[in-house]
Amino acid sequence: MLKKLPRVAFLLHNIDSGGVERVAINLLKELVKYPISIDLVLFEKKGNFLNETPPEVRIVDLSSTSSGRLRKIFPLVKYLRREKPSVLVSKLVQFNVIAIIAKFFSFIPLHILLVEHLSFDSLENKIKNDPKEKIGFLNQLRKIFYPKANVVAAVSQGLAQALEKDLNMKTGTFRVLYNPVIDKNLVTKSQLPVEHPWFEFGQPPVFLAAGRLAPQKDFLTLIKAFAIFRQKYTARLVILGEGPERQILEAEISRLNLEADVALLGFTDNPYAYMSKASAFILSSRFEALPTVLIEALACGCQVIATDCPYGPNEILVNGKYGKLVSVGNTDELADAIEKTLDSPIDPQLLKLRAYDFNSKNAVVEYLKAMNLDYLLE
Repeated sequence: MLKKLPRVAFLLHNIDSGGVERVAINLLKELVKYPISIDLVLFEKKGNFLNETPPEVRIVDLSSTSSGRLRKIFPLVKYLRREKPSVLVSKLVQFNVIAIIAKFFSFIPLHILLVEHLSFDSLENKIKNDPKEKIGFLNQLRKIFYPKANVVAAVSQGLAQALEKDLNMKTGTFRVLYNPVIDKNLVTKSQLPVEHPWFEFGQPPVFLAAGRLAPQKDFLTLIKAFAIFRQKYTARLVILGEGPERQILEAEISRLNLEADVALLGFTDNPYAYMSKASAFILSSRFEALPTVLIEALACGCQVIATDCPYGPNEILVNGKYGKLVSVGNTDELADAIEKTLDSPIDPQLLKLRAYDFNSKNAVVEYLKAMNLDYLLE
């Protein structure tokens, strides 16, 4: 008699163009190589990464007209009772508590893995301007319910330590699960051409940034720093991504008379082609957890500059060994780092070797252990 394959469910809001969603897709692409039935459970079946979801993965749409996160518990409970997955992986802080509550109401044996991508401070910065969010209430629920999960994990050492302190959990409670970032597909896509005149041979240096056009990424500071650098050198800046701050950034570009040198090119499903051809990649974030995009840039052999924000850049760049680290929000320091990076680049092969530490195969092995499926590795 054939043994039934374990069913693993990944829970997300949608599969839009964020870092967490990209990580989930990378995980799924590796996990389908193992004898596992996989469901991608979405509260909204939409997003730029839908077409990248492996065909072996079943997409479960829990869309409903109900508003409010707690009301999403009921469709999730129905799914759990109906499909009886053996593992549920939740990767968004706003839904991690929901996942645990749904387990209790489903009355099924279920291994819960919660993965955190944000610290308390980062979460407060992220949603403080949204009156619908109750940050204090959410944090209390996390403190109550997280100890009831089978495994809680964070995507970097720094984040794990911060969460243990904030949640009053003993040291070592949080497992570290690095994001799966590097695979053959990334390398292949990085070698494709870029259809933009700034990347043609003989053009001035092009600096690159990518991410949601939102306050967290602090592209305003990047644009101001580039304006300082631009006073001495001919260069260009490209920012990939979309978000609510587009008009604010466009106004700043206009105010600084940089329309001819700065371009907001919107979302692309292949930022790697840009990374492999840029003079440097710049991460100007106020906070992160483990910025996938920084690792992707290293994998493309691109020079990198990053703010020393909590958490991840310092961990990835090993205290500045693999790229310049600058203070958050410091335009002069960032402008100086851009100049020094252009003058004294690091060997691209060293950058690629560092990025390989975050390859998808290694990450998936750790995820299988955290999901109590490590017997599949035998």
